[in-house]
Amino acid sequence: MVVETGHRFSEQETEEYYDAEDVIYRSVWDADGSVHWGVFDGDSAGDSSIRDQFLAAGIRLNELMVEYAGIDENSRVLDVGCGNGNAAIWLTRNSGAHVTGVDLSGVRVANAVESLKNVPELAGKLAFEKASATELPFDEGTFTHFWSQATIYHVPDKVKVLQEAYRVLETGGMMIFDDLTKPRTDISESGRKFVYDRLLFDTDFSFYSYIETLRETGFKVLQARDLSSHLAQSYTYLSRLASIAEGPEGYQDRFDYLADAYMKTVEAINNDELGWAQFLCIKQ
Repeated sequence: MVVETGHRFSEQETEEYYDAEDVIYRSVWDADGSVHWGVFDGDSAGDSSIRDQFLAAGIRLNELMVEYAGIDENSRVLDVGCGNGNAAIWLTRNSGAHVTGVDLSGVRVANAVESLKNVPELAGKLAFEKASATELPFDEGTFTHFWSQATIYHVPDKVKVLQEAYRVLETGGMMIFDDLTKPRTDISESGRKFVYDRLLFDTDFSFYSYIETLRETGFKVLQARDLSSHLAQSYTYLSRLASIAEGPEGYQDRFDYLADAYMKTVEAINNDELGWAQFLCIKQ
């Protein structure tokens, strides 16, 4: 049976989801609140734990994004979907860049602001505020870089996000981000239930139509990478982490559900029902 994933979730539903799920993500993904997938280098086995391997893949994604986008101490970076602020803090600590993070979740923005107390030496280069990616509270040309991880797929009007990114970047500014894609439109019932409905999203973008839309927005696409195999590996690791997760009383059924849902997500990726891509663009 195949179904069309036509329902469009609202930003309010996404905000409520992430406000409520923070405890789950800290129990399964990362106790410090980092929530994004990773790029694996093929040498991930070794003696390190499953969690350490998963988190190392996330750091590797950060490092590649910094390298590709040329972010340094002179950069003014907008981190859209900053979550608990982990990537923004890492970015400032490792590149020296000034980073402004925005997120739809008030809970996560509050966590990010609170985290500044632990890095007083970086506080002058970091700022966080609650905002929608479709209505960024910044002037045209404010930033040298637009950075986003695992965020845009949640926004119903993704084209508006790309237009806002173009607006707030200076001429010659760089946009680097990753997003989920839909390689095919005929989605199985399992794919709809365990991927699209569970993650509260839908998208009209395949890997190639995303590139075309970026060009239509005014960007020159410098790099486009299909990372779907790394997404499958990320969810394989996450399924194992969910199966051994420990959290507050009453959460075990949720962990068991996620362990199964994450493997169903791997199946969807392998069936070309879900993809993951990274794009590097320049504002001309």
